[in-house]
Amino acid sequence: MPQFDPQWFASQIFWLTVIFAALYYVLNKFAIPRIGEVLEERQAKIEDDLNKAENLRAEAEAVLKEYESALAEARGKAQAELKKTQEALQAESSKRHAEFGQELAKSTKSAEERITKAKTKAMGEIRSVAAETAVAATKRLIGADVEKAEAEKALGADKG
Repeated sequence: MPQFDPQWFASQIFWLTVIFAALYYVLNKFAIPRIGEVLEERQAKIEDDLNKAENLRAEAEAVLKEYESALAEARGKAQAELKKTQEALQAESSKRHAEFGQELAKSTKSAEERITKAKTKAMGEIRSVAAETAVAATKRLIGADVEKAEAEKALGADKG
């Protein structure tokens, strides 16, 4: 192997130094600055993205607070409206209950009046029916004709 032959060491070291220097020059002049630029661009982009993310997070928090306050306000309005509606319904219910009570009282009074009239009429008719029954019973039992007026008079004497 010629690279291990000591007679070629000097030329190999020379070319190693020349190539190393040329490669160092090319890398130092072109590649390393470009790598630095790319790293700086990446860092700037990362910082920009972090700033944007922070701004968006702050904006999202503001929107969330606004949403929560709007939601709380809407809930308050809904509860107030619900309470108002419940009070209105309760007032309407009380009014209807009172009206129904009045109608029921009128209906009850009217029914009591009809019952009283019917009772009075029935009582009057009972006296007449009793007199007629007494006349018929007298005629049948003893064969005597009694006037209805006399029978009514006799029924009135028993009462008093």
